[in-house]
Amino acid sequence: MRNARKPSRVKEEDSETPYMTRRAMQFIDEAGDAPWCLHLSFIKPHWPYIAPAPYNDMYGPDDVIPAVRSEAERVDPHPVFAGFMQHRVSQSFSRDEVRAEVIPVYMGLIKQIDDQMGVLFSFLKERGLFDNTLVVFTSDHGDYLGDHWMGEKDLFHQPSVKIPLIIYDPSPEADAARGTVCDALVEAIDLAPTFLDAIGGDAGEQSHRLEGRSLMPLLHGRNPADWREFVFTEYDYSLSPTAAKLGVAPRDARLFMVADKRWKYIHAIGFRPMLFDLRSDPGELRDL
Repeated sequence: MRNARKPSRVKEEDSETPYMTRRAMQFIDEAGDAPWCLHLSFIKPHWPYIAPAPYNDMYGPDDVIPAVRSEAERVDPHPVFAGFMQHRVSQSFSRDEVRAEVIPVYMGLIKQIDDQMGVLFSFLKERGLFDNTLVVFTSDHGDYLGDHWMGEKDLFHQPSVKIPLIIYDPSPEADAARGTVCDALVEAIDLAPTFLDAIGGDAGEQSHRLEGRSLMPLLHGRNPADWREFVFTEYDYSLSPTAAKLGVAPRDARLFMVADKRWKYIHAIGFRPMLFDLRSDPGELRDL
C-alpha cells in the first residue's frame, strides 16, 4: 500500500469503473426495446487500492476523518475480535500513516464511481430511459479502514454492515417519498422481491425462496405496521487465520448478528456473545 498514491499504469478510460460503465451501456443498447434487468457490479473501491490519474491525488491526508476506535477496545477483547485485530490488514490500517496514504485513494475511487454514474444517467436520459428505469445503488459490505483497529470487513460494526442504499423510483407513486431518508430496517435480501414487485411479477411456487420483503411500500411513502423489527447478518470466518489460531473447526467458524435500532447482539459459536447499545454508544466502542 506504500504505492497507493501513485497513478495506475492504465488510462482512466481503460480502468475498471469506466470500462464496466461502457459495457453496461452497450448491454442496454443491445437490448433495444425489450425489458431488461442489469446488475452493474463495480469492483472498486477494492484491492488493490490504486486509482488512475486524476483520481489518485484528488484528495489528501487532510481529507481523512479520524478513525472510530478506542484503546479500551484492545483491553481484553472478545477472542474472535482480538484475532481479527491481529490480521495483517488490520495491523496495517491501525497505523495512521497507512490511513493517510490509502484512504485518499479510496476516496478517489469513489469519486470515479460518482462521475461514471453521471455518465450512465446521462446515457439513460438521452435514450428516454430515465423515466422508466428503477435504479438501486448499494454495496455488499463496507470497509473498516482502521475503525475499531480493523482493516477489512470481518465483523459487524457499522462501518462493515451499514451499507449505502439509494433507490430511484421514477413512478409517480414514489413522489410522496422522493428525496427523503428512510430509517426502516432493510436487508439485501429485500431487493429481489422489490424488483419482482416493480414489474408486477409473482414468485408463485418459488415464493418460499424469497426471504426478504418488497421495499415498494417504503418507496411510496407508506410505513407498514408489520415491518420487521430486527435484521440479521451472518459471516463465515473459517478461512481466516483467526479460526486456525483459535482452533475452531470450519463448521463452527460462524458469526451471527441480530440488531434492531438500539441493540446489536453478536453470537459466536463456542465463545461468549458481544452486545452493543447503539443509542448510548453509537460508535460501538463498549462491548457490554
